[in-house]
Order: sequence, then C-alpha cells, then structure tokens
Amino acid sequence: MSIEKKLQERSTSKCELCSATTNLKVYQVPPTSKGTVDDSILVCETCLNQIENPDNIDANHWRCLNDSMWSEVPAVQVMAWRMLNRIKNEGWPQDLLDMMYLDDATQKWAEATGEGLDESEKIIHRDVNGVVLQAGDSVVLIKDLKVKGSSMVAKQGTAVRRISLDPDNAEYIEGKVDGQHIVIITKYVKKL
Repeated sequence: MSIEKKLQERSTSKCELCSATTNLKVYQVPPTSKGTVDDSILVCETCLNQIENPDNIDANHWRCLNDSMWSEVPAVQVMAWRMLNRIKNEGWPQDLLDMMYLDDATQKWAEATGEGLDESEKIIHRDVNGVVLQAGDSVVLIKDLKVKGSSMVAKQGTAVRRISLDPDNAEYIEGKVDGQHIVIITKYVKKL
C-alpha cells in the first residue's frame, strides 16, 4: 500500500491540519523525513501553500489547529506546533501553545527547523558565499580537505548530497564523501 493510501486511511481522507477534503497531498515533515507514514502528513493545498510560503500566512485559517494540535500523530503535532509558533504574535496562538504538550522526542523534532526561536537565536548555516544552507541540500567542496582520523582527502569539486546540519554549530555540516560520513566546515563548501 502506498504512503498516500495509508495517510488517507489514517486521516479518513481529510487534511490532517484543517480537515479540508479536496486537493490533498502528502507532506514530508522536515528536517529528516524519510518519506514514511510516520514522518508524513496529508494536507490540503491551502495548508501546504502557507507551510511552504510563510509570507502567504492567513492566521485565521490556522484556527483549525485548535482541534488538530490534539492529534495522536507526532508528525501532525509537530506541524501544529510549528504553525502556531509562526503566528504566535496574533495572541490566540500563544494560548494554544501554552496548552499544548509534546513528548521530548516530538518537541525536539518540532524545534529542529528553528521554528519558535527569535531570529537572533536561530543557528543559520551559510556556505562560502553566504547562501543559507538547509538540511537535504547539495554542496560542492571548494578546496581539498584532509579528513581527520583517516588518510582520506576529500577533493575539491566533490559533490556532497543530502547534507545534514549541526544543530549546535552554524559552521558544521555533515555528509557522505566516498561512502564515509564526515563533518565539513561550511566555509569550504558552495551550495549547488
């Protein structure tokens, strides 16, 4: 059975955030979605557009989170928490956030994208040109790098696909080079 069919079954063919029944799509919840039922949700086009384009947010649309924030599905809880944080300056979303409870693992997942932090608190990873890097991006090495603890040298021009970001340090990203998982300093990469 496909992921979409399983999600339709779980959600009774409704958007898991606002309960709309048309134009439903699978949304893989970042940052480390593996495309499974557990880390994906079924959302309508309206919700998806506002999730992916924060400038298009209509705060009144998200009043639906008053219901969906109580879902037993961690991926739905994560997205409800993130969307409430995006609009918490409206007043009422902060009240819902104060009532919401996430277990430790779900809370860590919800915070993994930096949602809920003030701009000054966010850890932003940038490449050598100052371009913002996101988990899952591809980068290319701009110089030969000797890998500590091995005799391997990662050559200039090597592409590193599907990077992950160090949540505690803006200067470190991780990725695989020649099948070996390594930590790379951001000033030595350029986003593809």
